[in-house]
Amino acid sequence: MTAPAPTNLFGALRERLTDAAAAFAGSPDALAGILAGMVDDVDRALGERLEIFPVCHHSPASALAMVRRLRARPPKVIYLELCEDLRPLLDELRNCRLPVAVQAFATELDGFPAEWSPLSVIAPVTEASAEYQAIAYALDTPGVELVLVDRSTDHVYQWTPRDGVPVGSDPAPSADEEAALHGDAVGVEIGDLRPRFAELESYLLHHGKVRHWSEWWDQYVERPLADADHDTYRQVMVLIGSLFRRLRPARSARDDRDEDRERHMWTRMRQHLAATGVDPADCLHVCGAFHAASGVEQFGLDSTAPDFPISPRTGTRWRYGLIPSSHSAIEAQFGLAPGTVSIAAANWTAAIGRARVTPFRLAGQQTGKKGQRRRAGAATTPPDATTDRLTGFLAAPPALDTLDEAELRGWCVDIVRLARRNGYLASTADAIAVFETSILLANLRNRARPTPYDFADAAVTCIEKDVVPGRRDVRRLCEILLGGDRIGQVGYDSLPPLARDVLDRLRPLGLDLERRTVQRALLDLRGDPALAACSDLLWMLRHLLPADAVRPIMGERRLGHRSTQESWDLALGRNQRALIELGYEGVTVEQVLEQRLRRVVRGPDATAAGALAAVEDAIRLLDSPRLVDELGAWAVELLAAERTVDDAPEVLRRIRRLLAHHRPTAPTLPAWCRAFVTTGYAHYCTLLPSAFVDEATGVRQVGAMLGFLFSMESLALSLGCDRSQLELAVAQAHPEAPAKLALLWAAHHHLGLLPLARLRERCADLLANPLVVPAFPHYLSGFVHALDPVPGLTPFVVETMSAAFAGLPDPALLPWLPTLITTLREHGPELVPLLVREAERTFPAALPALDGWTPPWAAGPTESTPAPDPGAPGGPLAGMLLAHPETVDALAALLGCDAPWRSPAAPVPPVSDGGSRLLAGYPGTAHAVADLLSPGLSAG
Repeated sequence: MTAPAPTNLFGALRERLTDAAAAFAGSPDALAGILAGMVDDVDRALGERLEIFPVCHHSPASALAMVRRLRARPPKVIYLELCEDLRPLLDELRNCRLPVAVQAFATELDGFPAEWSPLSVIAPVTEASAEYQAIAYALDTPGVELVLVDRSTDHVYQWTPRDGVPVGSDPAPSADEEAALHGDAVGVEIGDLRPRFAELESYLLHHGKVRHWSEWWDQYVERPLADADHDTYRQVMVLIGSLFRRLRPARSARDDRDEDRERHMWTRMRQHLAATGVDPADCLHVCGAFHAASGVEQFGLDSTAPDFPISPRTGTRWRYGLIPSSHSAIEAQFGLAPGTVSIAAANWTAAIGRARVTPFRLAGQQTGKKGQRRRAGAATTPPDATTDRLTGFLAAPPALDTLDEAELRGWCVDIVRLARRNGYLASTADAIAVFETSILLANLRNRARPTPYDFADAAVTCIEKDVVPGRRDVRRLCEILLGGDRIGQVGYDSLPPLARDVLDRLRPLGLDLERRTVQRALLDLRGDPALAACSDLLWMLRHLLPADAVRPIMGERRLGHRSTQESWDLALGRNQRALIELGYEGVTVEQVLEQRLRRVVRGPDATAAGALAAVEDAIRLLDSPRLVDELGAWAVELLAAERTVDDAPEVLRRIRRLLAHHRPTAPTLPAWCRAFVTTGYAHYCTLLPSAFVDEATGVRQVGAMLGFLFSMESLALSLGCDRSQLELAVAQAHPEAPAKLALLWAAHHHLGLLPLARLRERCADLLANPLVVPAFPHYLSGFVHALDPVPGLTPFVVETMSAAFAGLPDPALLPWLPTLITTLREHGPELVPLLVREAERTFPAALPALDGWTPPWAAGPTESTPAPDPGAPGGPLAGMLLAHPETVDALAALLGCDAPWRSPAAPVPPVSDGGSRLLAGYPGTAHAVADLLSPGLSAG
């Protein structure tokens, strides 16, 4: 590259620093090289034909210097270090109340790893920032062009290693609601000035007698530069940027990205100048001080290095918009100390009042301030880059501010008043203590005038005791007192179409939904049917937005049921970011909901249970038969493709609910429902034997499989399934776990392979075996899970449990009880109420009746009239068969029976059942039927 010719403007400073390095380090090589290089960086930046304006993000000093520079010599083109594809959004800032963040958002990725989705890049904007002053000036001044020259948001992720996490996307988690406004977006800002050498930052904080970096910057850079002239400001900021650039660890991927950004910016600026022919003297390059001291080969307009090759953007579809931001969200995003941005905003207000300058503000900008009076701009002189202001600034002692007792006294009185409102036992004595302690801390930190940081530390020391009585601690109260956590808002005109559509459709509620307060909406759907559309929209928003954005208080929306009265708590203004990002996915809420439901069933992690849930949501919220059929068909395919039965309980619960909904509301079951039942029947029959013996499959899953097979059996058989599949599957099951063995016995009982008497004997044998008694709670767990597929076993399970409690001795029962309770609580909490209801029905309701009560299973057999011998014929039927034996003889010959006919040896015994007594008392009907059938029988 061809570097600008040295101006020797800082020759004297370079010699003094070299001599100091030799005297301090004993060797002028390393340290002298760093110090001389810093001076060379300042010389090179100031000698560039295109004026470079170095800034620090959210710095009142930078913003004040920007206002002075723009009013002294207005430029025609401003090159701003910001993602180039965000330029169209800047015009929408006039419809918002700062702070807000410019956002690029993408969910449909093309060229990036799928696990990075969604992609989000934000750039917060506050009024006390140099970038906003430049934006406001450029947008409201005719003939001024604003050009963004930094990498695009697509390149932010392109330049991120595939195995890494984008820088800025992992802020410290915060439970504060306002601190989470940016979510996990990647933050980009102008002028990130912070040492990248941990030891250097620790050294500066220790010797500066401050707690964190923001306080050091405020004391040693921000306040001295607030009243400095333009040349001094530029030279000092470039020097600081060069210091942090040279004192950094070994080269890393972040350093490479920073240099690529600088190459990108200089390439874009040179391309714009070549295309427009603008005089560089009428241009201004606004960038971070770190980039102002760049040494890349493309630096400067006179560089002969070729343009930086900029790769094309990927096929990812980016959405752009504005989201609300807050001071605490900016602090959490960029790792600043709590209260830093709020204190910067307060310092900005004080600085413009002290300097008597009028900041730039977009026309129509919502400020949230009343009665703001515009002041005339102070007289300024054009900047002069030919004067060495850096030497005098470094050599001059710091100017100490005088103590402003009125300001400090007001802070102390107000913090005590605010603390008492929040539950602290503060008094006038505490105000005096805070006043004196603030002065003491400022003196210890070499400050004559206490800063907000000194005041906050003093207030915490004097007021906050061992506990915080309310929701806010004293440090948070100091932030509120000094400016508060200002929260921005995006105006209606700058919202995406979906967000505006939501506000328009909810207008009949009569609420100001842009407010950040929680508002109560009452909907009488019977008295005002027009509110039904609002109700439908609220239920969809309930599904799409965070839980606190739209919360139902009264009313529900389930399959086949809609409430006639509803009550809602709405906080859409507080969740404006979520609503805006919802607008990036579609034009209407219905479209977004339909897309998300399809994404559920087509995603790589889709399951049959999730697909059934999507079908249920489509019925409840959209009432779209076409979408329901599509999602249901996907549910059938997902069920057939599953190789595990982990979701069997959820599948059973949801398909039962959907079948119960469709049976009364449709003349026939939908085709997908029929296909789901038949597919599930064959699927679970196939997996049942392995599920019984698989240790990874729980007893609840096996019980749900049996519940599906037994409860859907009649429907499945009517649709063409074969019952032999089920019988073979049960016959092939050979479990060893006690719970699954009990489930298998229940299945055998349901299929008629194990009578209840035999099952009772098996349980009695288990209780009689002392080696099996400790494991008997697991058998009971299996029987409890069998209550769903075989509900007829409920009395038997109550009987078995009662027999165990009655028969087991205390030494065996007492260790047995905890295992029983924990097993039932873990595996069958939803089925235990069935046992409780059955026990309530079985046992006596009054305690005195318990003494003489005999359990039904312990009662002896009741005396009854013996049943007639089936071999002794009698009655009209026997007479008819004896009178016409041809049919019986034919059947006997077909079956190979040659036993002779027997004549009745005795009269027909009296019958005991009601039907036989009725026939014996009124034989006319039976004889008439016999006479009617006699000709046919004779003919046969």
